[in-house]
Amino acid sequence: MKFGRIVGAVALALSLAACGTSQSATKEAESADSVLKIGASPVPHAEILGFVKENLAPAAGLKLEVVEFTDYVQPNTQLDEGLLTANYFQHKPYLDDFNSSKGTELAFAAPVHLEPLGLYSKKITEPQALPAGATVAVPNDATNLGRALKLLADHGMVKLRDGAGTAATERDVTENPKNLRFQPLEAAQLPRSLEDVDAAVINGNYAIEAGLKPASQALVLEKGEGNPYVNGLVVRAGHEKDASIVTLGKLLRDQRVKDFIQQKYAGSVIPAE
Repeated sequence: MKFGRIVGAVALALSLAACGTSQSATKEAESADSVLKIGASPVPHAEILGFVKENLAPAAGLKLEVVEFTDYVQPNTQLDEGLLTANYFQHKPYLDDFNSSKGTELAFAAPVHLEPLGLYSKKITEPQALPAGATVAVPNDATNLGRALKLLADHGMVKLRDGAGTAATERDVTENPKNLRFQPLEAAQLPRSLEDVDAAVINGNYAIEAGLKPASQALVLEKGEGNPYVNGLVVRAGHEKDASIVTLGKLLRDQRVKDFIQQKYAGSVIPAE
């Protein structure tokens, strides 16, 4: 009888210990979950998140951890794998293409800013000066390639097939008066290509990171009005309405953030409406 009581007492103790361990693990998980781990390009995304982290997040009850990436693939891959809470580096056309090609289910949660795409050169000072047969480096990802070709078309350098849209490729160029040669490169490599090509169409974040000033140094620059390439906060599908994501989205669109963007980037980054 005494033996049975001892066994029962031991079992109860083990059960209570297990319960305590479970509760402790749950609390640790909850504590970990309370930190929003956000993947971002260094400039301007991580800088904007840094401003929010230091100046707005504490009062809103948010804890942010910003993880920087220098490419356009890993932030989405790691978000899909659950290694990130959200990311902030891309526009919706790029996200839609990524989901389609990779089979991911990521969703746009909040628009934040626009980085106008621009044409840059170290050899000429105006677009009309591009020589015949000039080599123009362009982004090699599908949506930004189409965006680059549209920029050139909007400024009369080439003409695109009607309806080509954001998926335009070199095959959609129907008129090319100067026989421009296009050299697709990874977006991050474009600033470095300026030494070797006549001109390059460079994404705003990489231009700023390389010390270029889109508002004053771009030969031609995208217009902000009606532009579909607004960068924003992205999460796994189904998490767009999570309280912390909604709060972070509001903070990123706060007037104080808009003022920070306008003051720091002087027109090279434009707050979303």
